[in-house]
Amino acid sequence: MYDNDFALEKEKSLSINMPGMMKDVYAWMAIALVVTGFTAYTVADYPVIQSIFMGGRFRIIFLMMATFALVWHLNTSIRTMGLKKAAVMFLVYSVLNGITLSSIFLVYTMSSIANAFFLTAGMFGIMSVYGYVTKSDLSKVGNLCLMGLVGLILSTLISFFFATPFFEMLISYAGVLIFMGLTVYDTNKIKKLALTYHSRATDEGQKLAILGALMLYLDFINLFLYLLRIFADRK
Repeated sequence: MYDNDFALEKEKSLSINMPGMMKDVYAWMAIALVVTGFTAYTVADYPVIQSIFMGGRFRIIFLMMATFALVWHLNTSIRTMGLKKAAVMFLVYSVLNGITLSSIFLVYTMSSIANAFFLTAGMFGIMSVYGYVTKSDLSKVGNLCLMGLVGLILSTLISFFFATPFFEMLISYAGVLIFMGLTVYDTNKIKKLALTYHSRATDEGQKLAILGALMLYLDFINLFLYLLRIFADRK
């Protein structure tokens, strides 16, 4: 009887803390998206700033490598670093990503960018809600999406040498499907993580929230970019 009561109290505690942890995840993700969007628009609006960061192939490659290195370090070492450092690195990554994405404002019309963003928000929201509420085992979905991601990266590299409109469009549709699946899988994975460590009132809890936000942020950004390639109008 005592064991049952203890288990019930523990379950109630988890159910109370779980929404709080998820709110922190989505809050950090929303902050990162705002920072990225503001940075991208600002850099695109000021050609001088854009030329500083993206004036030449070497600078673009350096920016992309710095962005990749930062997100890799944050993803692999966040548990051992302090909360302030993790938060700063996450925001710096959002800024660097915004600089990289500033080029979309020069390529696509503003209305089509807005339409792609709202379409992404709707699709992401549906997939994330499903990933949160489903009771199904999504491990197979995650494995398929990760394998698909590897194939997507290889196909993108091949497209640099053998680019055709049909092949690029095929990659874009595959990217949409893969990141929709990853959104479901990652949301479900974050939910399980939050159930394992359900306290949000500690530095460790906030770092886990930042880690979850990073995962969903990457899903959102990539889904947005592939939808943009499919539906957006070029200038």
